[in-house]
Amino acid sequence: MTKTLALTLAAAALLAGCYVVPMGPDGKPVTVQPAAVQPATPPAAQFTARLYPQNEAARRYGLVQATVTHNHTGHGAFSAIIGGERFTGDATRQSASSREGTANGAGERGNYINCTYRMNDSALGSGKCRMNDGAEFAMHIGG
Repeated sequence: MTKTLALTLAAAALLAGCYVVPMGPDGKPVTVQPAAVQPATPPAAQFTARLYPQNEAARRYGLVQATVTHNHTGHGAFSAIIGGERFTGDATRQSASSREGTANGAGERGNYINCTYRMNDSALGSGKCRMNDGAEFAMHIGG
């Protein structure tokens, strides 16, 4: 073994049990606080909502499929296609833990829909929707 290699190995062996202590400008060790661990955000829950016609204005649309996505913070998204028009908007709970909420969507052709709903449990709920043309629907979420 060469002399340089032997000295390098000896220095490595001496330093193997050492660790670095951060020092402040005054020469005293600095206490390092561990980073706060952020809880993982649960994945958004997506629910299928079925809108059943309740009056003559709604019967021309027939049964409508909608989607409500909820991100567990009291806010989410609403989407549906009604009469060939795509509606997108928001779904909002009264509070993050509340069972009552509203869902509103604006259509590509200027129409809109407003829904109110109540979740019976974490995945099932019901409510009512009304479009600006007077169409009324019974809303069933989940299932």
